[in-house]
Amino acid sequence: MKCHSYKSVGAELNVLPFCTQFIPMDVIDCPKHGSIIYHPSILPRHRGASAINWTLIQGDKKAGFTIFWADDGLDTGPILLQRECDVGQNDTVDDLYNRFLFPEGIKAMVEAVHLIADGKAPRIPQPKEGATYEGIQKKENAEISWDQPAAALHNWIRGHDKVPGAWATIDGQVVTFYGSSLLDASVPPGQELAIKGASRPGLVTKNGLVVFGNDGKMVLVRNLQFEDGKMIPASKYFSADEKTALELTEEEKKMAEDIRAIWKGILSNVAVIEDSTDFFKSGASSMHVVRMLEEIKQKYSGLQLQNEDVYMATKFADFIQMAVRKFRGEDKEEELVIDYVSKNVNNMTVNMPYQCFINGQFINADDGKTYDTINPADGSIIASVSSASLADVDKAVAAAKEAFENGEWGRMNARERGRLMYRLADLMEEHQEELATIESIDSGAVYTLALKTHVGMSVQTFRYFAGWCDKIQGATIPINQARPNHNLTFTKKEPIGVCAIVIPWNYPLMMLAWKSAACLAAGNTLVLKPAQVTPLTSLKFAELSAKAGFPKGVINILPGSGGLVGQHLSEHPDVRKVGFTGSTPTGKQIMKSAATNLKKVSLELGGKSPLIIFSDCELDRAVKMGMGAVYFNKGENCIAAGRLFVEESIHDEFVRKVVEEIKKMKIGDPLDRSTDHGPQNHKAHLEKLLQYCETGVKEGATLVYGGRQVRRPGFFMEPTVFTDVEDHMYIAQEESFGPVMVISKFKNGDVDGVLRRANTTEYGLASGVFTKDISKALYISEKLEAGTVFINTYNKTDVAAPFGGFKQSGFGKDLGEEALHEYLRTKAITVEY
Repeated sequence: MKCHSYKSVGAELNVLPFCTQFIPMDVIDCPKHGSIIYHPSILPRHRGASAINWTLIQGDKKAGFTIFWADDGLDTGPILLQRECDVGQNDTVDDLYNRFLFPEGIKAMVEAVHLIADGKAPRIPQPKEGATYEGIQKKENAEISWDQPAAALHNWIRGHDKVPGAWATIDGQVVTFYGSSLLDASVPPGQELAIKGASRPGLVTKNGLVVFGNDGKMVLVRNLQFEDGKMIPASKYFSADEKTALELTEEEKKMAEDIRAIWKGILSNVAVIEDSTDFFKSGASSMHVVRMLEEIKQKYSGLQLQNEDVYMATKFADFIQMAVRKFRGEDKEEELVIDYVSKNVNNMTVNMPYQCFINGQFINADDGKTYDTINPADGSIIASVSSASLADVDKAVAAAKEAFENGEWGRMNARERGRLMYRLADLMEEHQEELATIESIDSGAVYTLALKTHVGMSVQTFRYFAGWCDKIQGATIPINQARPNHNLTFTKKEPIGVCAIVIPWNYPLMMLAWKSAACLAAGNTLVLKPAQVTPLTSLKFAELSAKAGFPKGVINILPGSGGLVGQHLSEHPDVRKVGFTGSTPTGKQIMKSAATNLKKVSLELGGKSPLIIFSDCELDRAVKMGMGAVYFNKGENCIAAGRLFVEESIHDEFVRKVVEEIKKMKIGDPLDRSTDHGPQNHKAHLEKLLQYCETGVKEGATLVYGGRQVRRPGFFMEPTVFTDVEDHMYIAQEESFGPVMVISKFKNGDVDGVLRRANTTEYGLASGVFTKDISKALYISEKLEAGTVFINTYNKTDVAAPFGGFKQSGFGKDLGEEALHEYLRTKAITVEY
């Protein structure tokens, strides 16, 4: 059907993408109003098959589609409705199609049909001036002109990807460039490559070919294709032909002949499949790639090939060599290449990865962006860390999905999964001092606490869940009591799929472990986003996971912005579960985003945990534990006692003892083994805490101690005590997440009164009570509206005990057997026999 024959098919509507891959015109029947036709175009400038190319080539910031009434063929019929989206600097055709055009196009078509059916469809005239059709660019017109800025080079390359392909002359032959992105970083090391017409040689680096615009800025090109059709990773340009030909065994020769027969079945126009036969030049298309790989998979299930493998080896002989190498496992695992930032600190050398970890490799962010992570002890820069982009999220999710659905991980038995997790725990323990040091300089945690809790509990968590791997099981259920009963129902516990895990900055490694260990034990794959300000132990964990033998794609780590990376993960259609620890407002936003495909969600959010101290307690113990409840980990503790209720008769003595103990605390370098209190995690948080204290003073609370920044480099704050705090005050209602003790007095013997006050909060994460009266303690524990209640102790969490909150502190559990169920789904199977 020709694109200009709209009216001849009785079409009422036409849909024109501003920006999409070419979609052949299809007709969808509408019972009441004729047919709706899809056809690519861009308004007002470019229409026809090259619309998408021109949108990217011109560097347009907006793209979209128009649904309009059919005309005689120049797409200038009256407009019914339009939709638009932003175009990112590294967006490709596929990005725009998957993110916007396909899902929003379907919604818009439904809306258009309804508008017509209701008689409300508008007809907005559009001008016909300048309406032209543009064909697909010809190859000879796609040569790269090098005398232009990097952004223009990038737009030209991505605008011609995949058809017809932007090209340049290298070593006397035409080489086509695919997969470009702007590179905003320092010039990477690499081997120079002369390119005809370019004033500056390109650089072949480990991540691809770097080329330069006339503004000195860089573009990274991922793949190159030669005149004979062979495509290679640009990083392999100088080593593409180094492998010597393999001598095949008899079994491999049989496999080669079987594959030759598969090629012959697809390339029926070719009389004989010879070693030099090129798959694509013989007439094969992308659909034939899928067919060929599926046929091979049927015959040789142990041979796992990807679409890209075919494009990288298009000639039969090359394809067989590649397939045999994979069959032998020679290409199974490349050596892990890591660029470290190394520092001599804490009497050791710590080696810290700083790049995104995607599909088993450390790589720069797609757009090359980085940010600095800061040592809160002195404000110095530790490292420049890759800042993941939307494209990196898509890559990581795709890698995790592939690993889950088609990779070794999905086929692995539960005990083998547990063995890998045990091995990872062992490696974490071997590197515990290095991990604790990194945790200390990146988060401000006192080293001794980082060693025991941040790292120590992380190791315990992985060992605990490793033991669960082969103990996940369903049940048999009687469903019919009639005799004889020929029905059997049983349940299976299955992994969910790709899980997104977003963690906070207060316990970077431990929060990773709490969520990731349960997720992996259940058999899922994951994409984890560490807090932007504390990425380094997560990236070190990624290194150790690779060394432990976790298959590629199972674990992916993306440092960067929560608003960008976290948001995209929470709304990504291929993510099936989100586990989040952080603020309540962000948790609510994640729930909204997760609704796009009804993801399973578990949230561990804010808290304002009450701690009730009765006069019949052991006072010295209550003082010690009460201080730990507030000042543990500098107060950056999700279950910190946000408000202390102290019985009137012991109130003054309790406050006096607390202040005496605070004065004994050593504030200083977190790497000093004698330090009690380190710096707050980052500057913005310190400023927020100081403002919190100012608010308390303004509202009339009594500042007994602290409330100020310590006069020394870094982000140190004095441990703080407020008394005379009334229920209506801001500091009585909102979490400080810092070293601020908020004390309220309650009348002697008023158990129910203090309970009402303790529960008058929207949060319900943790709580505590100190009393020698066990009956009173159990009564209070029953009435407190919190997920955890501590009696005569505090902060005593264990890997086997479930952890999670009520109300606006979230839902779902970390740790214990219950955590596994957050990452599993239940399937019921009924059999009649």
